[in-house]
Amino acid sequence: MTPDVRLGADRYIAPAALPGDTLTTAHELKTHDGATVQGLLRVVPGATTVVFLMHPRQDFSHHVLVPEFLSRGYAVWTQGSRSAGNDLTLLHEQALLDMAAGQLFLREEGFESVVSVGHSGGATLAAFYIEQASRLPHQRLVSTPGGKPIPLQVASLPMPDGLMMMAPHPGQGALLLRVIDPSVTDESDPLSVDDSLNPFEPSNGFRLPPEPSTYSHDFIEGYRRAQHARVARIDAVARERVEAASAARRRFSSSADPRDQRASLATGVLAVYRTDADLRNVDLSIDSNARPYGSLFGSRPDLTNYGIVGFGRLTTPEAWLSTWSGLSSRANLVKNLESVTVPTLLVELTGDQASFPADSAALTRASASEDFTHVEVAGRHFGAPLVAGGTSGATLTGEAMNHWLGKRFPTGAFVSM
Repeated sequence: MTPDVRLGADRYIAPAALPGDTLTTAHELKTHDGATVQGLLRVVPGATTVVFLMHPRQDFSHHVLVPEFLSRGYAVWTQGSRSAGNDLTLLHEQALLDMAAGQLFLREEGFESVVSVGHSGGATLAAFYIEQASRLPHQRLVSTPGGKPIPLQVASLPMPDGLMMMAPHPGQGALLLRVIDPSVTDESDPLSVDDSLNPFEPSNGFRLPPEPSTYSHDFIEGYRRAQHARVARIDAVARERVEAASAARRRFSSSADPRDQRASLATGVLAVYRTDADLRNVDLSIDSNARPYGSLFGSRPDLTNYGIVGFGRLTTPEAWLSTWSGLSSRANLVKNLESVTVPTLLVELTGDQASFPADSAALTRASASEDFTHVEVAGRHFGAPLVAGGTSGATLTGEAMNHWLGKRFPTGAFVSM
């Protein structure tokens, strides 16, 4: 019998219908550095506040929250980055310029207030943007962790008026740091394993579902140290390849040899095997909440960990350092929130498999906002109901967000769906 390792049905939640008087327009924007990004603007009559939904690598055009905001009189802007759907080359510093283009556009459209909404990894992008926008131009970043120049110091970065977060995990890199399998002994062999660190080895505490796994404190601590060490090793390889390409570019600048130009582009691609190995997905006693057994990628992490799914599986060295390295990436939600002073709402989903109670506590402590609100709603990471037939997490999140918005950013007349 073939094991059931399908992606959970809760990953794909159909949004509710849009209000009948919604006006939708498509827009193509140019970023400060000349890239092209696309977005959809949905407006209902009387809307003076617009919410801005964006993710660094996912398409939020039909996000489940869109109708939740429109039905209560708010306009909605959904935008992609230049790397939408493509982890391979995603640089978070470039995504900040993409977000800036959307912020500029919405101000030019005449909205009185713009509120950023970040779901999952979109929360870190929004907070990273606010961190950089809040700085004086000369204090902003000038390059990616790999050294690629980024013109944040001369770009216009309009500040949003508020930030709302749904199921925020700590950032792409910070997330990968805790889901990467540290038992890999050979980065070129997806089956290589150090049994003493194998999270799916029965002698270490693993049990096949439906029986829960139970890991000892010593194993958990050693596992986390080994995860850190594996990311550090990959970082070293990435930096070596980026520097080799940079050296080739320097040689080419004073040489007519085309071999140097070719070498400057030949950084290669990193294949990072086995990135679906968070112990909390099989040992539900670790940072417990109401989550079901399994990960975001399936009900059998012991199998999906060896497949092609998972975070950061294929990436350039530059993108690894900017986005997927929990040691090098600057897109870290806890750190970014230390600079976010605008009114902030955190909506924690009680059955989340990627963002846990300890994360919410850390984010609450880190926030610099004097107007910070943390609420819990029943649901799963992508907005599915916590129990079959129950109210969806998306609807409950929408209610919480609209209640919070109504007290701070009143808009036009209520629109009934």
